[in-house]
Amino acid sequence: MTELLPILMVLCVFAVLLAGFPVAFTLAGVSLIFALGGSAIGLYNLSYLSALPGTIYGMMTSDLLIAVPLFVFMGVMLERSKIAEELLETMAALFGTIRGGLGISVLIVGAMLAASTGIVGATVVTMGLISLPTMLKSGYSARLATGTICAAGTLGQIIPPSVVLILLADQISSSWQTAQLNSGIASPQPVTISDLFVAALIPGIGLVLLYMLWQGIYALLYPKLVPCLPADEREAIFRSGVQRRVLRVMLPPLLLIGLVLGSILSGVATATESAAVGAIGAMGLSACKRQLSMQNLKAVMEETTKVSAMVFIILIGASVFTLVFRGYGGDTLVRDMLASLPGGLFGAMFVTMLVMFLLGFFIDFIQIIFVMTPIVAPVLLAMGADPIWLAIMMAVNLQTSFLTPPFGFALFYLRGVAPREVKTSDIYRGIVPFVGLQIAMLILLCVFPALATHLPKRFYGTDFTGIVRQNAAIAPAAPDEDAPSWAIDF
Repeated sequence: MTELLPILMVLCVFAVLLAGFPVAFTLAGVSLIFALGGSAIGLYNLSYLSALPGTIYGMMTSDLLIAVPLFVFMGVMLERSKIAEELLETMAALFGTIRGGLGISVLIVGAMLAASTGIVGATVVTMGLISLPTMLKSGYSARLATGTICAAGTLGQIIPPSVVLILLADQISSSWQTAQLNSGIASPQPVTISDLFVAALIPGIGLVLLYMLWQGIYALLYPKLVPCLPADEREAIFRSGVQRRVLRVMLPPLLLIGLVLGSILSGVATATESAAVGAIGAMGLSACKRQLSMQNLKAVMEETTKVSAMVFIILIGASVFTLVFRGYGGDTLVRDMLASLPGGLFGAMFVTMLVMFLLGFFIDFIQIIFVMTPIVAPVLLAMGADPIWLAIMMAVNLQTSFLTPPFGFALFYLRGVAPREVKTSDIYRGIVPFVGLQIAMLILLCVFPALATHLPKRFYGTDFTGIVRQNAAIAPAAPDEDAPSWAIDF
């Protein structure tokens, strides 16, 4: 009976969430009801909850999590500085002269905004307002146009500096230390946000290239649905000196991106310090464009406060859930279940990624990170998974949650600004190829883990290969012969 309570608690949480109740209060409320009910009948020890005050204090004083509101401030400030509009107009003029060029320009701008703002809603809405009418007027397929804009808008979840990576770094670092301590390692090696930022570069750029490849393939298959600009417009673009405009528009955001990411990757500044530099730099850029006013500053601070409060209140609710779940032995249940799956680490990772993908249809990435990661990550790490590889796999998987109906936020954002002639079915069908490309990237990361682990090893000498496997108390005594070689040697 007791072993079924963790499963029942999870099912109750999802039922209440689907009923429309706030996430943070659902996680904390359902967990406290189960804790008090279990205590009343002698199945739960309330002393587990005594760790909650220390957990909350640790969150609020975490140097890493302080970077979240700073990066959010930076992104909102840049969004209000009208930098996205200038980038889109300029890149569309430059690439519109080739077939599929408008789609490529949207992807390039999406990648640049991801590296400077990282705000999915603002990116999708801005590109939907500016690019979508232009693409439709030029004869683009509504499905390709909407899918491209939605996919480009979600790149901020994988390309650093990403809030997803910051939150994952906090959760994975804690799980990694737990896995090492459980395997008898007295001095655990930490996972830093710099490790994840540099590890995400190849997968992030790879996704952009895959999206561009799809644009090219679509243009070859359906040339009439992916036109280029008419000849007279092409000549007018080059007569207007668009090359000089590209330099003028792209240089400021590129300098800011280089300043923020360069300071982190070079080790000159921590993530929090570089986030502060980015926030000041965004204010300076906004001032140069004459967009910095007390009214704008107040609006940016209000939006930053709302987003930051949402993140931290969900984190607190998730902490209550985790304490109660573990108090009922849920972590042991998950460990035994994953360890019993065929294929060893490969089988456990496949089930974990599948569950995360399916959860993305119904709940957002913050909830998945704070609820699922503390439960499954220690088990997977104890089985031999590299923490950096695991975090990047999760980040790419979580990116799909913005694209998958019925609750994909990017779909809602675009639907709100798309012209009436664009059907909701066009948006849903348009994202299907891009979700497929993200799954393809997950497969590539499975087959070639070095896509995530090579750069951290090259930049910082970070190498977690075999640390837990060699000392693990939980890991199997012998590798599964049916598992692929990468899962055994990882």
